[in-house]
Amino acid sequence: MASVLLQFSSGNSVSDPNARSVLILGQLPHLKSIDFEPVRTKLEPRVNAETFKAAVESLRPSPTDSVPLWVNNATVAALPLKASRHNAPSRAHAVTKLVKSYLPGLSKECIVVVCERSTVFASGCAIARAFPIFSRKAGYKSAGPRVVTVEFILVGENRDKGLTEEDIKTLAVTADAVRHAARIVDTPCNEMNTDHFLREVQRVGGELGIEPLIIRGEELQKRGFGGIYGVGKAAANPPAMAVLSHKPDSATQTIAWVGKGIVYDTGGLSIKGKTAMPGMKRDCGGAAGVLGAFASAVKMGFKENLHAIFCLAENSVGPLSARPDDIHILYSGRSVEINNTDAEGRLVLGDGVAYAAKDLKADIILDMATLTGAQGISTGKYHAGLLTNSEEWEEAAAKAGRSSGDLVFPLVYCPELHFCEFGSVVADMKNSVMDRGNAQSSCAGLFIGSHIGFDYPGTWIHVDMAAPSHSGERATGFGVALLVALFGRASHSALLQSVSPLGQKLSNEDELVENASKKIRLV
Repeated sequence: MASVLLQFSSGNSVSDPNARSVLILGQLPHLKSIDFEPVRTKLEPRVNAETFKAAVESLRPSPTDSVPLWVNNATVAALPLKASRHNAPSRAHAVTKLVKSYLPGLSKECIVVVCERSTVFASGCAIARAFPIFSRKAGYKSAGPRVVTVEFILVGENRDKGLTEEDIKTLAVTADAVRHAARIVDTPCNEMNTDHFLREVQRVGGELGIEPLIIRGEELQKRGFGGIYGVGKAAANPPAMAVLSHKPDSATQTIAWVGKGIVYDTGGLSIKGKTAMPGMKRDCGGAAGVLGAFASAVKMGFKENLHAIFCLAENSVGPLSARPDDIHILYSGRSVEINNTDAEGRLVLGDGVAYAAKDLKADIILDMATLTGAQGISTGKYHAGLLTNSEEWEEAAAKAGRSSGDLVFPLVYCPELHFCEFGSVVADMKNSVMDRGNAQSSCAGLFIGSHIGFDYPGTWIHVDMAAPSHSGERATGFGVALLVALFGRASHSALLQSVSPLGQKLSNEDELVENASKKIRLV
């Protein structure tokens, strides 16, 4: 297994399958709509026009299908014929699987995606997920680099307008962010503790010319961050909150992205079992996604104030561990009685969103977290759970999920019926519900929202991505593509603007999201 250099190209490069393998993939109608000329440069002299046409005609996707064109070095593959209204039109998950399955792993390879312009972004991100970075297998670092080039053949509307250099840069920057977010999540805690994660934040800050604000250890307690401090105080490496801030002069509103960064979750004194604990290195998926999205958004010219807040802790067991019955005062000033130390993510995020509202005066606050195991039951392995106080943003986020491939689906937002689950006789609330059968993922999100208040005048969005943060034992880099697509209207990138639902028609009443509320003006 060699390290992969993934690069995107707007051109039509020339190669022989004997020297560089090629995978041509797309939806069957799209593959049938092109002639041999656009792919000739990748297939000759090994494959002629007649062979290519016969291969395409023989494809019978159910849900996918492939035909080898020349041994294992040239393959044409078809994506699923149908995508339901809750799936990505790009068939992003199938793209990732086909790339993993049909590239032979040579030192030089090429992927040609035949698609409409509207699915280029999601397809590029899906390909990025097929090439994880982290490995500690013997010989991995000494193996020669593997160069994979991705090109697009556009069909349908605007097919005559090729991809611009800015489009290619957007794909490259976002794909790199997706892969590095996945790398952080794949890395075990002995190599990715809170100190290591802070170095990742500093690395991104250095690339962008931003000095991060870091509050850590006992300073957290002194400044009132009782949630982050209480969760992480027992670990060998101290908890921390880090903030990256991008503040362009022309900004008209302030956006905060808050990520849960539990670098390992033992469950604390409410300890997980031996089968539930493996994989808990992935509990920092929200923070990793926010870090990648922030890096990508700023590199592509984000027009508004943007803050990324990382709530970092290791939920460990030791003499200083938080105990059930302990009461913590969070940054919001509200008291929380601990009745489950394994419900720790909401505690650190409660501090993070309160800081975004009180100190940063954010108009829009989005928190993202691997928050609940119940999310996978509520919305499944592919769709993150979405909770928000705004109907317009609920619809916009779902649409951004489909256009980016990072799928989301709404959870019930009903604080007047669900927040009572956290009732306490000695504190403002408990941290875990009384009835685990009552909309558990919604309740967990509402706990976070309560620390900015249900009367918060801005927009609050919560994304629970516990299940889609990984596929099998590999991280997916979930959240990067979602955030840059959702807020794409605030970007200078034309490609990101094209996949953002903000400013586009979202309802049968022809209402524009940008006019539906002053809170969501991102033009």
